[in-house]
Amino acid sequence: MNWNRTLDLLQVHCQGEIGKIIVAGAPEIPGATMLDKMNHLNTVDDSLRRFVTFEPRANVAMSVNLLVAPTRSDADAGFIVLQADRAHPMSGSNCICVVTALLESGRVPMSEPETVVRLDTPAGLIVARAACRDGQCLSVSLDNVPSFAEALDKEVETPKWGRIKIDVAFGGVYYALVDVGQIGLDIAPANARLLAEAGIELKSLLAGQVSVAHPVLGGIDEIAYVMFRGYEADGAVRTCTTLQPGRVDRSPCGTGSSANLAALYARGQISVGGRRTSRSIIGGEFLAEVIGETEVGGRRAVLPRITGRAFVYGREQLRISDDDPFAAGFALSDTWGPQVGLLG
Repeated sequence: MNWNRTLDLLQVHCQGEIGKIIVAGAPEIPGATMLDKMNHLNTVDDSLRRFVTFEPRANVAMSVNLLVAPTRSDADAGFIVLQADRAHPMSGSNCICVVTALLESGRVPMSEPETVVRLDTPAGLIVARAACRDGQCLSVSLDNVPSFAEALDKEVETPKWGRIKIDVAFGGVYYALVDVGQIGLDIAPANARLLAEAGIELKSLLAGQVSVAHPVLGGIDEIAYVMFRGYEADGAVRTCTTLQPGRVDRSPCGTGSSANLAALYARGQISVGGRRTSRSIIGGEFLAEVIGETEVGGRRAVLPRITGRAFVYGREQLRISDDDPFAAGFALSDTWGPQVGLLG
């Protein structure tokens, strides 16, 4: 058996959300910037993304992060989030996975009690501070990209739930933030399938009713995710981000939590120094903080900090073979959900 062409991956999860990292074997991705590279993956050649995010090498509840050399001199490494629908510019849980893997594998030198890691992403530079002890990352705090609200309480017509209100905000990608009571559900493990299907249905409806375009970053021009939110008695925000073609985020969602901070800020419900706990559908937690204010393309924005923890749980090697009949991968509705056809 010829193993000359392989991809080496580290297996990592952040609060239950799998974010594997390709550490060796990937082809060079053209582009002068990380945004250029992401756009190449989305518009020119998606073969690597499909190979690692579809069956038979993958399953629905995971992402794969492509580790690449940074395109800017002030970064230690670069990465792009690969998911079944497309390559995405940023993800908090995946970023925490990448930082943990870089440090615990020795690819970036670890210093105790804290190591600063700077990551080049299509959304911008992410500065991460990892609390380290005995060769492990105990937590990672991400200084995320500037996050801002695009619209508050925007009314959207739906055939199933009538007229509902959403907030549209950017937290590394664009989100539609929906108070979950409007669709008659609670954020609970037993409702995961119903929430996933509702989120994907809403995403499809929003494509015809809401337009977005980042004022600075070209190519970031869609609502990537619908995130349902609920409110807990202890002040935490219960989050449930839904992903194509039909699943829910296992983590509390770092970019979604950043987008929610931006919406709270736009409403005057949080200011610099304020913090919220984001709690996932399975009870995992991130701490979301506002550490500063700025502006993006004339929009008032916050500087979010997201803190969580990831765990390296294994390694794997994928063989690349020219005669593999499923090199482009496949996905079936029995596990990927009834909207699997949206993947193309």
